[in-house]
Amino acid sequence: MSDLTAQHCAPCEGGVKPFDKTEAEKHLKELDEGWEIVDEGKTIRKTFKFKGFNKTMGFMNAVAWIANAEGHHPDVKLGFNFCELNWQTHAIDGLSINDFICAAKVDALFK
Repeated sequence: MSDLTAQHCAPCEGGVKPFDKTEAEKHLKELDEGWEIVDEGKTIRKTFKFKGFNKTMGFMNAVAWIANAEGHHPDVKLGFNFCELNWQTHAIDGLSINDFICAAKVDALFK
């Protein structure tokens, strides 16, 4: 399991630079397969597939719990049997450690 799961998000009100490509790619390697850097390096994304709506919603509820506990919330696309998570630190219009912490905690749901 990633060291990221032991960390907690720090509030971000801006004033710091988002990760550059090298830093983002370094942290991406700490996550499970399937995560990708998108949106010109501003977002990490992964789509999760499930067998039916109940399992999808159970996953989404777990993600919501993580997001609220960390005070850092993803953009979500949700359907009958899938959930796409997009993490970005909106205050800096890019990626921060918070995005990778939350992604790692989501990955840990499957361990």
